[in-house]
Amino acid sequence: MDEKSLRDDIFQKVKDLYLLRKEEQSDFVPGESYIPYSGRVYDEKEIVSLVDSALDFWLTSGRFAKQFENEFADFLGVKHCLLTNSGSSANLLAISALTSPKLEEKRLKPGDEVITVAAAFPTTVNPIIQNNLIPVFVDVNIGTYNIQADKIEDAISDKTRAIFIAHTLGNPFDLNKVMEIAKKYNLWVIEDNCDALGSKYNDQCTGTFGHIATFSFYPPHHMTMGEGGALVTNDTQLKKLIESFRDWGRDCWCESGCDNSCKKRFSWQLGNLPFGYDHKYIYSHIGYNLKITDMQAAIGVEQLKKLPSFIETRKNNYRTLYEGLSKFEDYFILPKTEPEAEPSWFGFMLTVRENAGFNREEIVNYLERSKIATRMLFAGNIIKQPCFEGVKYRICGNLAHTDQIMDNTFWIGLYPGLTDKHLKFMIEKIQDFIRSLKL
Repeated sequence: MDEKSLRDDIFQKVKDLYLLRKEEQSDFVPGESYIPYSGRVYDEKEIVSLVDSALDFWLTSGRFAKQFENEFADFLGVKHCLLTNSGSSANLLAISALTSPKLEEKRLKPGDEVITVAAAFPTTVNPIIQNNLIPVFVDVNIGTYNIQADKIEDAISDKTRAIFIAHTLGNPFDLNKVMEIAKKYNLWVIEDNCDALGSKYNDQCTGTFGHIATFSFYPPHHMTMGEGGALVTNDTQLKKLIESFRDWGRDCWCESGCDNSCKKRFSWQLGNLPFGYDHKYIYSHIGYNLKITDMQAAIGVEQLKKLPSFIETRKNNYRTLYEGLSKFEDYFILPKTEPEAEPSWFGFMLTVRENAGFNREEIVNYLERSKIATRMLFAGNIIKQPCFEGVKYRICGNLAHTDQIMDNTFWIGLYPGLTDKHLKFMIEKIQDFIRSLKL
C-alpha cells in the first residue's frame, strides 16, 4: 500500500470518528443545556486537515501556513498576511514593528503617545506600555462602545504618533473620521480587528484601512485555529519589519528550510559584525519567536472556507436578538452602529439603564443560573485594573462612559453554534426576568 492510500485510510477513520461523536451529542434542552457565549464550529474537514499536517510532521510554519496567508490576504483584499501564535502577539508585533529604526523619523520612540481607549481588551493597550510608549485614553460612546472620534483631535499633543483601537465586538468605529485625523496629523493607525473579522465600513473590510491590522483565531472568535493570530498590511516595508520581530528579530528573510534567498548570505556587513557573518544569524531588532505551527494553520485553511457562512449566521443571530429584545429598550440600551458600518458581530451588548429597576449583577446572575453565559466588556475601565498600578498614561477629558460600561454593561453570545432555539430561550429568559420584577 502506498502513502496516499494509507493517508486516505487514516482520513476516513477520522471522518468516521467525527460522525460517531456527532451522533452522540445530545440535543439542546432549555434550562438544562448550557449556552456558551461563543465556541468552536467545525466538522470532519478541520480534523482531517490537522491530521494531514501532523502526518507531514513539519511542525513549524509550512505549506498550510503559506496557503492560509495567501488565501486570507485575498479574502480581505490586502497585499500581505503574516501568521502569528495569537491575536495578542499580533498586537505586540504591530506596535513593535513601528519602533524599528528602519522607519527613521517615523519610528515610535520611548515617551511617544498612542491614542486608544480604556474600555478595551488588555492586550490592545499592553503593547503600548511594553514598548515604553504612553497610552492616551479617549472615552467611548454608549451604544457603539467605540471611541468618541470627535474627541480624538483634543487628545493629540506634540508627542502623539499613532492611534491603536479595536472595532468593539465587531462593531466598526468611525473610520472616516479616524483616518481623516490620522492623515491630517501624519499618525500611524493600527486596527485591532480581532473581534471584527468580516465587518465592513463603506463596503470595505475593516482591517484594510489602517497601516496594520490584527486578527485573532482563538476559539471564541469568528474562525479558529485553537491558538493563532495574524497581521495584515499593504506596506511591504512594514511586512518585513513585522516578520523580523516575529522571527527572533533576525535580518534574514529566508523561509524555514530555505537558505540564501538573498544570494549573498556570507557577503553582508551589518552593525559591528565582521564582513561575511552568516546573514541567518544577524539580528536587526530585539525580537521574539511568535511563529505559528503548520498544524494550527491547517485548521485555519478549512475554517476560512466556512468563514462567509459564519459571518452571515452571526448577522442573522444578531437580528434575531435585536428584534426579540427591542421591546425592552426601557430597561436596556441596545447596540448602535455608524451609518456606514456593516458589523460581523462578535456578541450582543446590553447596557442596563440607570432607572431600569435592577442592576447588571442581578440580570447577569439570573442568566447564569439559567445556564446562559454572559461576559463583561473585557477590562471595563483598564486603568482601574490592578495591573495598571504605577503605569504612566494620560486621559483626555474624562472616562464617564467607560465607567458606565464598567458598572452596567454585559454581553451575550450569538456565534454560529447557536440555533433559533438557543436564541429564543435567551430572549424568553430576559423577558421572564423583567416580568418577575413586577415593575
